[in-house]
Amino acid sequence: QVQLVESGGGLVQPGGSLRLSCAAAGSIFSINVMGWYRQAPGKERELVAAITSGDSTNYADSVKGRFTISRDNAKNTVYLQMNSLKPEDTAVYYCNCNARRWLTDPPRHYWGQGTQVTVSS
Repeated sequence: QVQLVESGGGLVQPGGSLRLSCAAAGSIFSINVMGWYRQAPGKERELVAAITSGDSTNYADSVKGRFTISRDNAKNTVYLQMNSLKPEDTAVYYCNCNARRWLTDPPRHYWGQGTQVTVSS
């Protein structure tokens, strides 16, 4: 199995910054895409940002220019630097990866347990 462990959530004032981290562990042959999703109360889960193993990135329009996703392939870790946070960024943030456990294993999606980010004064 592949486990994703997130850290870095918390309470921050509007305009502040947080950095989320997510480390993948377990039986891992390769990881293609790693990303962050979020889900606010009463809303559907949405993609925040994603990054491929070749460092191509994709961002939700609502976070462009404020959030930066990066990864350390040697550590199977993905980061999300969140700046200029707004109250509407409040949500549970979930790490996701698309990984193979061995060469012939079909790629599968794995999810972290989620970390709460609250932006409030």
